[in-house]
Amino acid sequence: MILALLAVVQIGSKAFTESTIVAEMASQLARSAGVAATHRRELGGSRILWDALLAGQIDAYPEYTGTLAQELLPGPAAALRDRVERKGLVMSRSLGFSDSYAIGMKRAAAEKLGIRTLEDVARHPELRLGFSNEFMDRKDGWPALRAAYALPQRNVRGLEHDVAVRALASGAIDAPDLYTTDAEIAAYDLVALEDVRRFFPDYEAVLLWRKDLPAEAADVLRRLEGRISAAQMIEMNARVKLRHEPEGLVAADFLAATLGVRGAARPEGRARRIAARTVEHLQLVAISLVAAIIVAVPLGIAAARRPRAGQALLGAVGLVQTIPSLALLVFMIPLLGIGARPAIAALFLYSLLPIVRNTAAGLSGIAPEIRDSADALGLPRLARLRLVELPIASPSILAGIQTAAVIDVGTATLGALIGAGGYGQPILTGIRLADVGLILEGAVPAAVLAVLAQAVFELLGRAVIPRGLRL
Repeated sequence: MILALLAVVQIGSKAFTESTIVAEMASQLARSAGVAATHRRELGGSRILWDALLAGQIDAYPEYTGTLAQELLPGPAAALRDRVERKGLVMSRSLGFSDSYAIGMKRAAAEKLGIRTLEDVARHPELRLGFSNEFMDRKDGWPALRAAYALPQRNVRGLEHDVAVRALASGAIDAPDLYTTDAEIAAYDLVALEDVRRFFPDYEAVLLWRKDLPAEAADVLRRLEGRISAAQMIEMNARVKLRHEPEGLVAADFLAATLGVRGAARPEGRARRIAARTVEHLQLVAISLVAAIIVAVPLGIAAARRPRAGQALLGAVGLVQTIPSLALLVFMIPLLGIGARPAIAALFLYSLLPIVRNTAAGLSGIAPEIRDSADALGLPRLARLRLVELPIASPSILAGIQTAAVIDVGTATLGALIGAGGYGQPILTGIRLADVGLILEGAVPAAVLAVLAQAVFELLGRAVIPRGLRL
């Protein structure tokens, strides 16, 4: 027990409801047994969680045997456990339920068109398909499914899974991918089309953890083996997705009813959640912005001193701005892992352009006669820069820093996609659950923080900009 108490077990979850519920069960169960554990929520798709587990950035997470056999460790299903062990990992026995992929339709629409199986979809090229983004690229996803059933549909949308199901309910699409434990199947009167060619493998839910996990923690995780039925999982998904109950409460109720573990949930009020997210968000913004100022202001000075090289420099930092923020975050994961570090690195890169450009513009715009006057006074180059040029350029430089700060406040919300926390966490969860209250819990403080950042820099300008240069 001593080893378990010294290290915090990091349990990750994917960005969908079922995974967060199971991961919440595992973390609560561990804490109830005296094992320090934390739940790193909604870290993305299978590949991100898998790579994080192999790299030791998390210690355990829920997965499915079909995903392992088809996507992560391709090969015969019978030898799957051996392949997992060769990676330095342990795979639990089935948690008790299977959650397979399926393609779904509204029951009334399927009956009207005479569609019962996936083969029938091939006769209706007009169907509008919308699949989860991960399903669009998986080896057991859309490309292979299209080939297996010779499906003619080509204009297929990529959506977040829960958004795709809601799009089906609203009539925006005709068929999304479903999980067979989705609560919406019954709630929206959907039908899962029969997979007559048995394209989809078996997706038994399991827990994966590293072999170096303390034995006490591994024993705790094994207590979930065979304990969750498909019916129980569907009901828990419904409580979270349809009745908007907190995942922690749903997991705690299950543990109390099934394993006799009580008091595992940690209820947290909205004010406390916002305060914690504010600290995380401020850390992301402050660290990245300070680092950017330290690097970008000297680069801006160099760009002003050497105009030709400066154009190339501005082009290089401008190129970073053309990279979509989500793509840049994903690029950072192999280098820096998950969590705050890749988010800070991405925010740092996004902050460079406005500061470099405004510093260079402010210095280049100084009238030649002012420089001549400084030379006539016999000021050394560094003294001229410090005493004359930077003060004159300070309004432009400060405006660039202010722009970078506002950009950082907004872009930092995407850090939640890779476990960096901040205001993006409630926004991400709110989108997944269609909970406007949760979305506003992140969006409103982010907007307030952006306004406060502008106000702070206005006050800072009065302190650092010479009075004669203030507008």
